[in-house]
Amino acid sequence: MRKFRKGMKTYTLAALALVAAVACGSDSGSTQSAPMPEPQTSGAVSDPGSLVVYSGRSESLVGPIIEQFREVTGIDVSTKYGGTGAIAATILEEGSNSPADVFFAQDPGGLGAVAQAGMFSSLPSDVTGLVPDWAQSPAGLWIGISGRARTLVYNTDSLSEDDLPASIFDLTDPKWKGRLGWAPTNGSFQAMVTAMRVLWGEEKTTEWLQGIKANEPGIYPKNTPQVAAAAAGEIDIGLVNHYYLHRFLQEEGDAFGARNYHPTAGGPGSLVLVAGAGILKTSQNHENAEKFLKFMLSTVGQQYFAGQTYEYPLVEGVKTNRLLMPIDEINKPDVDMADLADLEGTQSLLRELGILE
Repeated sequence: MRKFRKGMKTYTLAALALVAAVACGSDSGSTQSAPMPEPQTSGAVSDPGSLVVYSGRSESLVGPIIEQFREVTGIDVSTKYGGTGAIAATILEEGSNSPADVFFAQDPGGLGAVAQAGMFSSLPSDVTGLVPDWAQSPAGLWIGISGRARTLVYNTDSLSEDDLPASIFDLTDPKWKGRLGWAPTNGSFQAMVTAMRVLWGEEKTTEWLQGIKANEPGIYPKNTPQVAAAAAGEIDIGLVNHYYLHRFLQEEGDAFGARNYHPTAGGPGSLVLVAGAGILKTSQNHENAEKFLKFMLSTVGQQYFAGQTYEYPLVEGVKTNRLLMPIDEINKPDVDMADLADLEGTQSLLRELGILE
């Protein structure tokens, strides 16, 4: 019997309401936010049912908001956590026997793999209409929940922004040898490489990967240790998602020795990815799955991501955290999230170059 873990933390509605007070800055661009579900009361339906979420996002990031959904709706939520690639592979392997209702993914690559296998059901317009077109599947098969910018995290003792390259392609310069970090097994890194293949083509992407490899970067399992390594001076620059730095700053204060930099020339190094979700065709709890997506895109859900995880909200009326560069000031490339579906091709290239085993 497969075992599932539930989110361990509980955030009350009052606590989440406080997020609105601190989540100030620029608006995200979209059309509307989903209405808040009504909390269950003694006069409500006695059995609101269940929901199975397969999450490629870590429990530390999304466990509290999933638990809040359970509290508000009364729906019994079981969550299976793992890496996005591994969870996508599990869904594909389970096929029509998968118990999953919702796949909540860290990046578009995992969502695209499941979509290409024909395993997502089409989402209704009252869900897809909640976020901008760029942040969802053109076919309406999955939808973005929050935005995550790729950045360079750098050591503030050894570098200033003036020292940093306008484009991440410039990191292939031999002057950066022994000074870089990367996480080739990380899903967001692989999504960035997929974007390189879309924007730059295979030849230039291969040249970049070979150039970075020749510069002998430190290899990390994920983003968090890269940020810590940059602050400690173990590396000068890491390639990460933006929000990990802010979690360190929250815990350790402004004296923390690293900061983010958005490459000014744009390109794949300034990519804004989405974490998103879709509903499986084989879902046994389709109505509850739709409620889950709408809750994540409600004001409460979006304020959670803006205020608690420092991600970019995707719905209108929810403010970007004041600590972040407004999303419309990032020189992000014009790339459709659905074009980042070829995760398998990216992994094959990384293996061919000896970057992945």
